[in-house]
Amino acid sequence: MTSRVSVRTLALAALLLTSASPSIAAPCGSGTFEGWLEDFKKEAAAKGISPAVIQTGLTGVALDKTVIARDHSQKVFSQSFEEFSGRMVPPRLARGANMLKQYGSVLGRIEQAYGVPGEVLVAIWGLETDYGVNIGKFPTLRSLATLAYDCRRTDLFKAELMDALRIVERGDIAPQDMRGAWAGEIGQTQFMPSSYIKYAVDFDGNGRRDLLRSAPDVLASTANYLASYGWQRGKDWEPGSANFAVIQQWNKSEVYSKTIGYFATQLARAP
Repeated sequence: MTSRVSVRTLALAALLLTSASPSIAAPCGSGTFEGWLEDFKKEAAAKGISPAVIQTGLTGVALDKTVIARDHSQKVFSQSFEEFSGRMVPPRLARGANMLKQYGSVLGRIEQAYGVPGEVLVAIWGLETDYGVNIGKFPTLRSLATLAYDCRRTDLFKAELMDALRIVERGDIAPQDMRGAWAGEIGQTQFMPSSYIKYAVDFDGNGRRDLLRSAPDVLASTANYLASYGWQRGKDWEPGSANFAVIQQWNKSEVYSKTIGYFATQLARAP
C-alpha cells in the first residue's frame, strides 16, 4: 500500500543510516548502476557477507525504472479515517474472523509469549496483504539496489539492501524467492529487511524465520515487533492508550493506526 510504504520507509531513515568505509563506499548515482553495484559488492564483502551470497543475491541485478517512478510519484496520504477504514475493513472482516478461529491455538500461544492479542495481529495481517494473498511481486534485492542508487535516501536503502543479504545469509529466504512490495517490504505483514533481522522469529520450529509462507512465523514476528515497542499485556488499544502508541510504531499514519485498532475491535466483537 503506497501510503503505508512511504510513511514506514521514511520513518526508518533516521535509524538506518550507515557509514561505509570511504575507500570502498559506493557513491549513489555516480557512473553506471553496474559500476555502483560492483562497489556495493565490495562493501558487502567488507561487512562480512559471504562471497556465495553476494554472487547469488546480486549477480544480474539491474536498475528498475518502475521502482524509481513509483518512488518519485508517491502522493501524500489524504484519506480520512472514515474513508480509509470504510474501504479497508468491511471486505476483510469475515475472513479475519475465520482466521482468528483457524489459527486460534497458534494465536493463543503467541499472546502467551508476547502479550499481543490475536485480533490486533489478524487486523494488521489483513490490512497489509489480505492475509498473505498480496505480498508483492517486486524482486526485493533489485528494488533496494535501485533505491540505494537513486540518491534520494541512499543510506537508508543501502542499509536495507545489506540486511536483505543477511536474511539470505542466515538461510531464511533464497534470493529468487525474496519478492515483495516495490520499496523492499517482505512477507505477509510487510517487514523491511532491517525489521526482519531484528524481529522475525521461528515460531513453527522449522529452523527458518519464514515471513513469506509460515503464518505462525508471520504472526509471532508481528507480535514480537509490537512487544519490543512496549505492548502492555491485557490492556486495550483505544486511541490515546499506551498500546495505541505502540500501534503507531507499526505505522506512523494516525489514520492507518486507528484503522488497525478499529479492525481489531470489530474482530474482538465478531461472533
